[in-house]
Amino acid sequence: MRMVTILDQPEKLKEIDKSDMLSHLMKTPDYCQDVINRAKQAKVPEKVEPKNIIIAGMGGSAIGGEILQNWLRNELPIPIQVCNDYTLPAYANKDTLFFANSYSGNTEETLSVFLDAIRRKCTIIVTTSGGHLLSFSKELQVPYVTIPSQIPPRAALPYLFFPLPVLMERMNVLPSVDENLQEAIQVLKKVGEENSPEIPTEDNPAKKLALELVETIPIIYGFRQYQSIAHRLKTQFNENSKVPSKHDVFPELNHNETVGWEAPELLTKNYSIILIRDPDEPPEIRHRIETTKSLVLHKAKKVLEIHARGEGKLAKMFSVLRVGDFTSVYLAILQGVDPTPVKIIDEVKRELRKKFSMVEKLKAELTALR
Repeated sequence: MRMVTILDQPEKLKEIDKSDMLSHLMKTPDYCQDVINRAKQAKVPEKVEPKNIIIAGMGGSAIGGEILQNWLRNELPIPIQVCNDYTLPAYANKDTLFFANSYSGNTEETLSVFLDAIRRKCTIIVTTSGGHLLSFSKELQVPYVTIPSQIPPRAALPYLFFPLPVLMERMNVLPSVDENLQEAIQVLKKVGEENSPEIPTEDNPAKKLALELVETIPIIYGFRQYQSIAHRLKTQFNENSKVPSKHDVFPELNHNETVGWEAPELLTKNYSIILIRDPDEPPEIRHRIETTKSLVLHKAKKVLEIHARGEGKLAKMFSVLRVGDFTSVYLAILQGVDPTPVKIIDEVKRELRKKFSMVEKLKAELTALR
């Protein structure tokens, strides 16, 4: 008998997904190509020889930096750090290539660290849709890539990741990246087609995964390059599905996290595990995953897996991310929740602005720097 759920009823999808997050997911490959074109046209230095790279951003604007860091871990002999705070690490200086990523352009932590990068004479590149960050960049003649506004920041990940490798290639920090980027886009298209709203639940991996996760707290376990992808899935369950979630990484989790599964099943049965798998897993990692499954993870309500697709490392990473994005939206719909609004985040920002205006402080400091 054919499996039919609310996820197979187009009118219900539109009724719950009022802000049309699914439409943004389907446009993801187009967003990727659009921003690649934008980054190729941006005015940047012809050659930069950094001793380190820092990518500043918060939330959805930071994940792009984490993905870059994981992807290039074994390829680029220059350290990459993601900074999601108000100040740069002590080592940042004129030999630092600094990327400021803020979708809105008004993220106070990123504005603050942008000013810190100016003080320290870093080589600065900005990616934003507008706001004060764009205004400051124009005023100070800092190179920038402008991206479209009116997209939920978490759906704008392509606009906050793809400029990084393109710009690094243009500045001779990276060799040609086009083949890797194009394969990633093709995988995004294929996985998107397989998990689109039109594909019925029984043939749709993301819809089936969402059904498994109902009334549980998702925990995502990754390894190496999938650390950033596990983090992305966690934040998508938070923001889209409106559920608690966490992530961890092999082999570190075997030195602490796994002991937590000794808790009573009354507690552990509230959790579902999602394991990120790769057909080319190193044998030591595969052995850890399988051993962990057999020894402790049976205490969770569900143990599920997402298998990476593609040839290159970046394509594989995005294939898992793509399934996670769709799953988080379908889980929201199963719960009758519009995935797009993030009311608590908006409330926190409003309350912070009542007590302290970082933007006004930055304006004053920038005036002093002129």
